[in-house]
Amino acid sequence: MNNPEIQTPDQREGLYTGPRGTAVKILNRVERSDAYLDRLLEAELQSQDMNELDKGFMTEIVTGTVRWRAKLDWVLTGFFHGNFTKAETNIRNALRVALYQILFLDRVPPSAAVNESVEFIKRLRGQRVADLVNAVLRNILRNLENIRYPDANENPIQHLAVVESHPQWIVQRWVSRFGADEARQMLAANNRRPDLTLRVNRLKIDFNYFLSKLENHQIQFTRSAFLDFFVRVKHMAGIGGSEMFRQGFFVVQDESAGLAVTLLDPQPGERVLDLCAAPGGKTTMIGELMKNTGEIVAVDRYETRLQLVKKACQRLGIANVHAIAADASELETAPADRVLVDAPCSGLGVLAKKPDAKWKREQEDIEALVRIQRGILARAATLVKPGGVLVYSTCTTEPEENMELVREFLASRPEFSIEAASAFVNPQLMHPEGYVETLPHRHGMDGSFAVRLRKVS
Repeated sequence: MNNPEIQTPDQREGLYTGPRGTAVKILNRVERSDAYLDRLLEAELQSQDMNELDKGFMTEIVTGTVRWRAKLDWVLTGFFHGNFTKAETNIRNALRVALYQILFLDRVPPSAAVNESVEFIKRLRGQRVADLVNAVLRNILRNLENIRYPDANENPIQHLAVVESHPQWIVQRWVSRFGADEARQMLAANNRRPDLTLRVNRLKIDFNYFLSKLENHQIQFTRSAFLDFFVRVKHMAGIGGSEMFRQGFFVVQDESAGLAVTLLDPQPGERVLDLCAAPGGKTTMIGELMKNTGEIVAVDRYETRLQLVKKACQRLGIANVHAIAADASELETAPADRVLVDAPCSGLGVLAKKPDAKWKREQEDIEALVRIQRGILARAATLVKPGGVLVYSTCTTEPEENMELVREFLASRPEFSIEAASAFVNPQLMHPEGYVETLPHRHGMDGSFAVRLRKVS
């Protein structure tokens, strides 16, 4: 079963059909390339080959399999005939897809999960390989109650890494920082299916009227405990194609992202720089708060990503945004009243929504990202008017990228000082030092950081 692969997905595209076949195709591409899971899923969800029910099932399988990959691989390694890590990509992912359904989806009969994967491998690789896949999965089914994971006493880091399905380097960091019990809570929070959070666009619809439309569509929701005009929904099938979405009534945006803009507190008529703007969630919220007056300069390195910002502005009716393709660390432009640096980061705060990120990141990435963040923040400081405001934010939980970097910045920039976040956001989200810090297991939203800095006049 460890023979070299004899075909590519492109050569045998017709075999990757239905929810499970499509799931294997996407998982193969995630593994073989630098492609992001959410973009691959989005492309498949535009397809007319599956109905909405099948698309939902496919999304569940793909995200769940990626989320629980370490746990699935531990089990499969124990039952596989040979070296599981060196098996063909198709075989690995067909087995992962089947085992995910067996371990995590009560509504799917185990026999159906096994049969579908066996038939898929049979079409792809023939009866002999299919028989071996069938033997592995049937053996697991017979021994489900006897599966053993790494011992928590002998190797607590490996135990958490497998049972909660995270890379060991992340587990080690969080156990060292929070202790084993809280680290486990944080890992578990990353593995929960996240709610969908919507920011209602008040430029286009009254907030209470929007809530009534949700009720009319029988969409269950709860209002955000931390931000006005944000609501959480369990699901909105086909949300990207819904009429409310097309009309620009809402944006899919986590509360943690809204906190950075709330901290910025942009006012109508001002000049605001958003130095890392794509895909545009924060840019459009700034525009909404400014009531389409003043000027927002949206900056991103890549013109292709700025197209996402422009598209979002067009859909939401944001008319005061000027987009510039530039390196934020070298930007030349007139100073602004307010500057937002939503810095590129490790993304370890958004692993519930982007589970593939935990398998793509390495410890060394943080050091490289800090250098980039440092350069952007230094440039941003020169673009703030005297008396103006600079907000630095990330979607990561790691101190090196957050407060440690800000302390270093403040040590060399005495003209800046922290303004307490409690004047702008719920005090529950504020650290004693005055910045915003959210953690998934504590606050029920993405992990994030944001600090408001005032430049003396």
